[in-house]
Amino acid sequence: MPYWDLFTDRALWIQLGILLVVTLGTYLLLTVALRVVSRQLMQRNEKSHSRVFYFGSAMLLKTSRLLLLAFALMIGLKSVELSPRWEEALSHGWFIALAFQIALWADHAVQLWTTTLNRDGKTRNPVTTTLIGIMVRLVIWTVMLLSILANLGVDITAMIASLGVGGIAIALAVQTLLSDMFASMSIGIDKPFEIGDFVVFGDVAGSIEHIGLKTTRIRALSGEQIVIANAELLAQTVHNYKRMNTRRIVFTFGISPNTPVDRVRQVSAEVARIIRGMADTNFDRAHFFAFNESQLTFEVVHIVQSSDYNKYMDIQQEINLQLLQALRDLEVKLAFPIRKLEFIGGNLPEVQVAGVPQERSSANQAPWHGQPGGA
Repeated sequence: MPYWDLFTDRALWIQLGILLVVTLGTYLLLTVALRVVSRQLMQRNEKSHSRVFYFGSAMLLKTSRLLLLAFALMIGLKSVELSPRWEEALSHGWFIALAFQIALWADHAVQLWTTTLNRDGKTRNPVTTTLIGIMVRLVIWTVMLLSILANLGVDITAMIASLGVGGIAIALAVQTLLSDMFASMSIGIDKPFEIGDFVVFGDVAGSIEHIGLKTTRIRALSGEQIVIANAELLAQTVHNYKRMNTRRIVFTFGISPNTPVDRVRQVSAEVARIIRGMADTNFDRAHFFAFNESQLTFEVVHIVQSSDYNKYMDIQQEINLQLLQALRDLEVKLAFPIRKLEFIGGNLPEVQVAGVPQERSSANQAPWHGQPGGA
């Protein structure tokens, strides 16, 4: 019987024994080697706190045991005599197992990267990080599949062309969504602002509350939530006040144009003295700036050493109060707008006080000047 001859074929059993021993030995050797190398990398990570060693250790631990067994079996098959057909199948098996394992390692590395960023708080836009991770993992597995098909002799040119045409059609159908998605990725990579930052653009001012896949949500100062598309937001000029280390303040005030010149000089000196005596701000300059209508205008510049708006307002309020007291001590009056009305020719209208007509004087025939609000 031919089948009985298979059981009694000594050479065949020797080949199978060699295959089994080599396969099991190689599997055990590879398993032990992976554990030792992974442990060494983890110890180096604990000493140097390097993410490279941590990722390497985690990726080796992610090695598939089934793929290790496949590797060991292929090495075992190399140690026995095989027919040409088995040799060809073995070469394909090597590539498939290796490509699949590399894809597993790369996929796990991407997952570790996104998880580490979100867990350690290094990213303020987890949606973008997750989106990038999904796209990279999709590319990894697509390349792995196409590589295996190409190694097996499948013509992937038509498949790649079909994928390209289908991708263009999908992109045209959802171009608005894709523009917002890529804008979200741009926000996550370039980081013009992050969650918690106070931003101003157009007539909107508020704190970034959420950066999503399509929209960004901002909590306005008045309390309502403003939702804006990511692409539209990036198209505007955004002022990020959270990243402001100092605040340059320019303010003006006016004094009476009748103030003597020596008192005008003293005003600049008093402003410099007041601001230099304030904490958390640096005096820059104070000048008699211009002759404006009804006043002599001073321009003052100082640098607040904080981005906190409330702190700036506290400092400015104290400067204003001390400046008001200093002007009163110098007997210098603040300027207020004045308007004059001039009547030329004719008579002024009759003015009555408590219903009694007042006597007209000869001044009624002359030009008259009066303050706003007069009769």
